[in-house]
Amino acid sequence: MPWKECSVEGERLRFVARLLDGESMSDVCRSFGISRKTGYKIYNRYKAEGPIALSDRSRRPVRYANQLAEPVEQMIVRLKKDKPHWGARKIRELLVRRLAGDVRIPAKSTVHAVLDRHGLVKRARKRRNKAQGTSLSAGAAPNDLWCVDFKGEFKLGDKSSGRGCYCYPLTVTDHASRFILACEALESVKESGAIPVFERLFQERGLPDAIRSDNGVPFASPNGLYGLSRLSVWWLRLGIAIERIKPGCPQQNGRHERMHLTLKKETAQPAKANILQQQARFDDFVSEFNDERPHEALGMKTPAEVYRPSAKQYHGLPDLDYPFHDREIMVTSCGRLCLHRKKISISKVLAGQRLGIKEVEDGIWLTSFMHYDLGYIDLEQKTLQPIDNPFGARVSPMS
Repeated sequence: MPWKECSVEGERLRFVARLLDGESMSDVCRSFGISRKTGYKIYNRYKAEGPIALSDRSRRPVRYANQLAEPVEQMIVRLKKDKPHWGARKIRELLVRRLAGDVRIPAKSTVHAVLDRHGLVKRARKRRNKAQGTSLSAGAAPNDLWCVDFKGEFKLGDKSSGRGCYCYPLTVTDHASRFILACEALESVKESGAIPVFERLFQERGLPDAIRSDNGVPFASPNGLYGLSRLSVWWLRLGIAIERIKPGCPQQNGRHERMHLTLKKETAQPAKANILQQQARFDDFVSEFNDERPHEALGMKTPAEVYRPSAKQYHGLPDLDYPFHDREIMVTSCGRLCLHRKKISISKVLAGQRLGIKEVEDGIWLTSFMHYDLGYIDLEQKTLQPIDNPFGARVSPMS
């Protein structure tokens, strides 16, 4: 016997039909397992609007609790144009006097962010080094661009018995020469496993100009400020530009993905019993790929014949300096700033990093990391009000 299909709208229709046939509201509600209050609501809607009232209604809220009303934003912009020399604090005071009791007045940081979004905030000094978000680079020469990714995980050991762990291969290649810089069998995609791999690479091969990755962990963080992760913050501190491909566009890292296809065929079918054995297979593959395998795109040369180490040496993290800010402040291990005995949440990915802060209005501080403006701190609200993403499609400390 086939399953009987039903829908919410159909159930409501049957509910109303039984009432129209003369059954009592109590009996019909008991039969359908709903309260009389719900029953009367359905029936009254039907009487008022007809059968169309029995369809599902949108559950989208009429307004969002923290969304600034469009008329208020327009009024902020209009007031600033009328009073071009007034700051966010005075503009907000005008709002209080004109709208008090009518609508919720936004915080000073929100007013300042609105003015900044409309280009009405005059910066004391235009920063040449602020990231603009460029397209992906060509990576024409060795070390212009490194590509990195985690090849899809696969299970090690005797799969038939259910034993064994998973292997997560971390791969790094030089875009121009196709040279495989690293192929490490890791037990997870956590930053704690990836950072030592890159530190060893930087010591042996020097620093690239840019690193291209997808938007997954540990290269990016969906919960981090502007999508940053601890790993990408470390790269920025070293002067390495960050390129991220668009979600769902692996072809933007096509050379690297093509290498993954060969890697899978030659090293993971079948997989070895444990991490050490699988790493030995990876090492053999890398040696053959770099030193023996000719590539048509390289004029039948091997990657090792084209690649050369970077001239930019790794000497640890350089010091941060904020000569155009009022003061420097350290982000705590829990991702906060402590300013005037108040704690403001920033982001855990910046834990341990020094930020520059500059008071642009009374109680409003512009907050920057390296050459990037992160947003405005409102001491009264104890919040960081982010501005437009300073990183965009590409993050470059020297762009």
